[in-house]
Amino acid sequence: MDAANNPVRILVADDERAILESYRMILEGNTQYSNAAINNLKSKLFGDKRASDGRSAPPEFDVLYTMGANEAVQAIKESLENNNRFAMIFLDMRMPPGPDGAWAAAEIRALDPDIEIVISTAYSDVEPGELSLRVPPAGKMFYIQKPFHPHEVRQLAVALGQKWQAEKKMLQMAYYDSLTGLPNRAYFINRIKQEIVFSEKNEQSLAVLFIDLDNFKRVNDALGHKVGDDLLRTVAKRIKHSLRSSDAVSRYLLSDNSNMQIARLGGDEFTVLLTDLQQPDDALTVAKRIQEELSKPIELNAHKLIVTPSIGISLYPNDGEDDVELLKSADLAMYFAKRNGRNNVQFYDKSMNEQALLRINLENELRHAIERNEMSLHYQPQVNLSTGAVTGLEALLRWNNVSLGNVAPYDFIPIAEESGLIAPIGEWVLRTACQQAKYWQDAGLNITRMAVNVAAMQFSSSDFPDTVARVLKETNLEPSVLELEIGESILVKNANSAINTFLKLKELGVKLAINDFGTGYSILVYLEHFPIDRLKIDSTFIKAITTDIDDMAIASAIIAMGDSMKVDVLAKGVETDDQLQLLKHENCTEAQGFYFYHPMDVKDTEEFLLKQGKDNK
Repeated sequence: MDAANNPVRILVADDERAILESYRMILEGNTQYSNAAINNLKSKLFGDKRASDGRSAPPEFDVLYTMGANEAVQAIKESLENNNRFAMIFLDMRMPPGPDGAWAAAEIRALDPDIEIVISTAYSDVEPGELSLRVPPAGKMFYIQKPFHPHEVRQLAVALGQKWQAEKKMLQMAYYDSLTGLPNRAYFINRIKQEIVFSEKNEQSLAVLFIDLDNFKRVNDALGHKVGDDLLRTVAKRIKHSLRSSDAVSRYLLSDNSNMQIARLGGDEFTVLLTDLQQPDDALTVAKRIQEELSKPIELNAHKLIVTPSIGISLYPNDGEDDVELLKSADLAMYFAKRNGRNNVQFYDKSMNEQALLRINLENELRHAIERNEMSLHYQPQVNLSTGAVTGLEALLRWNNVSLGNVAPYDFIPIAEESGLIAPIGEWVLRTACQQAKYWQDAGLNITRMAVNVAAMQFSSSDFPDTVARVLKETNLEPSVLELEIGESILVKNANSAINTFLKLKELGVKLAINDFGTGYSILVYLEHFPIDRLKIDSTFIKAITTDIDDMAIASAIIAMGDSMKVDVLAKGVETDDQLQLLKHENCTEAQGFYFYHPMDVKDTEEFLLKQGKDNK
């Protein structure tokens, strides 16, 4: 740290103007004092061999002069409030008629534990050992004897000032995040521990807010890490701006930092500590304010970004009695905020622990499901509504775990998607379905279409078309037999990129269907640009198609749209004859559902296809 660029801030307190003027001449005047002598003292005090080479720049001082003990204490208070602390103070022992230097030293040390204090005394004023006991910690007090020599004052100013600056730099490196300037995890945990002690003693409550940015990885992947770093810095500023002074107690626990209630734990995770809560809703109010502030558009490098946060809240003492439990509970609540649609706030609830343990268990078992041969495919026939003939099969994933038994798809597929396991599982489904279709074809069974669902992570991968081409080559299946079903929500997120992927897949010769159609709206603008073969109406519309006018209108509009685009329309989830008759009336092309056939395992499907073949002869 270069003293020339970082002036040492010094406070001088004495009741005699002549002595104050002497300090001014020593610290600010054009002195003739030897820098070599100063460096020699630094070397003796701190063992810095480099200090004696005479090459370090002479230090600069930023000095404030005060008359009396009360003024000195007030100056320290103001420096802390303005985040412009003093490195040291020269404090006269006797300053009548007000309090003496010993009183001022004790008050100042309580306000700022890190400040270096130099007592100017005749030694007869007070016993140094006694004063150290009154102003702890013992040994962190320096003395100059009156009358003092100018060398002594300046050397202490240089040595102690630069010592304070070096300690500050070390503290910054140890406890602060270099990217945002916010406190880091170590600082925040220490802060929680101290606040818990204070809250327990005073029977108060506190809250921890755990903030995670939604889809931050996409920003890094699409725009680069520099934009990602700029975004994190902007987010840090916005969180600071969204807080009010009433959101945290203005106590200085470790050092001066007006932002110490906020921290960056790492990546895109931030935390906020709220103390002395009157009621839990106070924490919710702060979280909503942060959510509102972060949701405003951010312009970075000609890019306009919308960032939303998922926020979890834990409360002391209900949700944890120590720093580990409070952070864990807030983190878990944040995870549930993400699971519930992102961009929302969740308070921790004890039931989350049970769900989290179940999820962890499911994920651990899921990681070994393929190698243990626990995965299987069932097949559900698809039917032509005009002829009643079976037109194809949809491959549906099933999981039978040795310890958990049969796990429903709606329980394990979201976990597979969140954990990234859906990529290898999805490729296994694609390969297995193609192998089975080819096997049945070679056995003389009529398989004209094998429909396979594609997960968002699979489809968004740049090498997905290459994966499909490789599987088709390995299984030797005719590409036109394979139909890939891509969810409408996947296409809405990035329509232009999706169109390019569709075109590459179409070049392979496979059929393409938009699954769960009708749940989004943005896709309609791009629909004519997608080379699709089929629209599949989402089962939520079919369920109430005979009783809900809106669902009936949507289904009818999709069927008409398919007719105008000359693509087939398949209705999913048909379970009643009334639903079937209405779909026939609207000229829907195909359907599947329990009304026709339940999904069947390989053996039952094969028997079904054999029977179909005999019946068609």
